[in-house]
Amino acid sequence: MNNLRFQVVGEAFKKKPLHVNVPAQSPASYFGCKVFTREKMRLYLPADVYDQMMDVMLGGSRLDRTVADAVAQGMKQWATEQGVTHYTHWFQPLTEGTAEKHDAFIEFDGNGGVVEEFSGKLLVQQEPDASSFPSGGIRSTFEARGYSAWDPTSPVFIIDDTLCIPTVFISFSGESLDYKAPLLKALHAINVAATDVCHYFDPAVKKVTSNLGWEQEYFLVDEGLYAARPDLLLTGRTLMGHDSAKNQQMDDHYFGSIPERVAAFMKELEIVALELGIPCKTRHNEVAPNQFELAPIFEETNLAVDHNMLLMSVMRRVARKHGFRVLLHEKPFAGVNGSGKHNNWSLSTDNGVLLHAPGKTPQQNLRFAVFIVETLMAVYRHNGLLKASIMSASNALRLGGNEAPPAIISAFLGKPLSQLLDRIESAGNDELLVMAGKQGLKLDIPEIPELLIDNTDRNRTSPFAFTGNRFEFRAVGAEANCACAMIALNTAVAEALVRFKERVDARIAADDWHSDATLRAIIEVLRDDIKACRNIRFDGNSYTDQWAREAAQRGLDTETSCPRIFERYLDESSITMFETMGVMTRKELIARNEVKWETYTKRVQIEARVLGDLSMNHIIPVATRYQAQLLNNVKDMAAIFSMDKAGMLSARNIMLIEEIAQRTATIEQQVRELIEARKRANVIDDQRERAIAYHDMVASRLDDIRYQIDKLELIVDDSCWPLPKYRELLFIR
Repeated sequence: MNNLRFQVVGEAFKKKPLHVNVPAQSPASYFGCKVFTREKMRLYLPADVYDQMMDVMLGGSRLDRTVADAVAQGMKQWATEQGVTHYTHWFQPLTEGTAEKHDAFIEFDGNGGVVEEFSGKLLVQQEPDASSFPSGGIRSTFEARGYSAWDPTSPVFIIDDTLCIPTVFISFSGESLDYKAPLLKALHAINVAATDVCHYFDPAVKKVTSNLGWEQEYFLVDEGLYAARPDLLLTGRTLMGHDSAKNQQMDDHYFGSIPERVAAFMKELEIVALELGIPCKTRHNEVAPNQFELAPIFEETNLAVDHNMLLMSVMRRVARKHGFRVLLHEKPFAGVNGSGKHNNWSLSTDNGVLLHAPGKTPQQNLRFAVFIVETLMAVYRHNGLLKASIMSASNALRLGGNEAPPAIISAFLGKPLSQLLDRIESAGNDELLVMAGKQGLKLDIPEIPELLIDNTDRNRTSPFAFTGNRFEFRAVGAEANCACAMIALNTAVAEALVRFKERVDARIAADDWHSDATLRAIIEVLRDDIKACRNIRFDGNSYTDQWAREAAQRGLDTETSCPRIFERYLDESSITMFETMGVMTRKELIARNEVKWETYTKRVQIEARVLGDLSMNHIIPVATRYQAQLLNNVKDMAAIFSMDKAGMLSARNIMLIEEIAQRTATIEQQVRELIEARKRANVIDDQRERAIAYHDMVASRLDDIRYQIDKLELIVDDSCWPLPKYRELLFIR
């Protein structure tokens, strides 16, 4: 019982939940108290400056740098009243995390002292060192200059004693080195394209907003058990570990009673999140043991992405106060559900209309059909790209199993919506359009059931499912930055809407712009697109081998190799789309793919090195020591009993001795082969080819080694096994 594992397991099971000081006020009273909200802007900014900021934040106007000093002074006054002493530009580099460099509100006064200062120049722009961030070859390592620039559409917030300013991050030569810059461009593209199409139905629409509601899944493990697992510590997942006899097969964890320690963590997390303006709404147990979910109210996509990145950082900090570690890896445990980040996406107008929601009039339902179909067209044309936008070394382990959708992008619509599109596709104009007296032609589509959300089931195997008034992009991974998927999706839909409008306008004569001609043109183009994107629609079970074969016949991307999937970013159709929509250039796309390939290689490389180290320095020595104990037992039996009786009594131990010898020898050989495979891959200079080599020659060997180790776990004396087991990691007491 002197095994470290037993010590940390015992300590974990004795831990009690911390007491959380819950504010006496209602959540509404402290929501956003650490955010420079519009209400605080009104208090701390001059009236004319406040009006200009509202034009920027709500109307999309360009920020006039002449007002930056006034805004900076107002921010600083508010922040220092909250005990803030530092500020930072908070940005999202291509590391999948966030970055920050803290500076104090002080400058020399010229007389040997310091004064508190925060100017508009410091607010608007800074120059962090760009040389150590991934750039994909855009910058040489000796060229360090890069710029962060304030994003005034996302409010600043306070963490501890620091004012955090959301910013974009670009290179000296202007290329984006982050996720926010192209996301803002994609959101601008969807706004322009969708607003133009909305004008067919309502000329008063001035703006279309992309909305996002993410659902963050995560695991919690006791901090002591986490520290005793080097694979969790260094890779975020368990590289070995046999199934627990009981895991999720009883379906008793999902929506079950939340353990006390976890509830205390969740309570404090929600308080901190609400103070930061993150509108946390839902919390519950997920399917796998120790797996949980948090979901907020829908927000504008840029703000939602910032809030998700902020929340993941806050989760880690709060968890450690409660003796936990948060696991955001998509597949930290084999054999149970992985963690996703379902992205619920929709479009809405400035007058409150959800464009993916059915209406009550024929005209509203035609608009609904247009936005549904053009979204499907975007997903169909760029299904490979959308898959690339959610792909990573970790998410590849999750996709296709235990409720995660497969690595084939398809769209689920449900019966009512499918029937509507089928009717439009098969009916002639005379059937869809009936004369309505002096009012002209009127769309004659039977009213879509008002409660469409309740008239269709949900398909958990679909990567892109319609859920009543939005689409749920279920394939996004828990660890990912939502922006990556949202950049691809919003840009693709913007392109589809632009193409739709061009074809509708081409069917209308210059002197024939009236409702009848426009309506006919819309329906004709809509019918063409319904036929064109039919192959992306699939309402069945996406897990089956039959669907994989059918998807290939339909022309959908069925590639499963992560590095090869990344290549969809460099398809000419993808490059043309991003450049035409003004989101990213060819140079930026090439650079980002270099980063993706390099990141994939490094993650697999780290896993391979960790597994090799654990195999040779933890598992084999322990197995060998246990084997020696068995050998001594056999010798003792032979010394006491006759040869025949000793052989009979020692038969089981002899069998185990042989099995341990075979499995440890196999592991040693497999580790040697793994090292050689890494060496061959490491000498490849091209990032793409090296990533492919790591996928084909290295990653494929990890499970083979794991298999042997997991078999040893079953036969080696439990008191000898050095690492916390699944039955201990997966259940919080």
